[in-house]
Amino acid sequence: MLGRTLLAAALVATALTAPAALPDADAAALSRVTLTNGDDGRTISVHTGDEITVRLKGIVGDGEMWRWSVPKSSAPAVLRQIAGGTSPNGDSQAVFRVSGVGTSDITAQKACQVTRPGHMCPHIVTRWKVTVGTH
Repeated sequence: MLGRTLLAAALVATALTAPAALPDADAAALSRVTLTNGDDGRTISVHTGDEITVRLKGIVGDGEMWRWSVPKSSAPAVLRQIAGGTSPNGDSQAVFRVSGVGTSDITAQKACQVTRPGHMCPHIVTRWKVTVGTH
């Protein structure tokens, strides 16, 4: 009886410490990076297959809204855009897949839109930019 109990305890301990399955090596190597307004001017390094999400927040003021354009890649062979759009509140977003080795900038522009009659917007366009190096 004692032998069976020790054998059962050993089998349970082995089952608890053995991995159920090994993760897919490709899935483990991929990473996701999220960029926001505060990342303007940064340079980042990523790997082929990684995913980059850009989320830019618009600014609603008194009689005006500062709206972002959809972020774009300067080198689609390096960063392929797989999604993107804008929201009524001035926000914009885009998702890129790293599809090649090289360097690409992701850029977007913020411009003013009048939201109240009689209000005037300044003729200023602000540029947001992140440089992405891939390997």
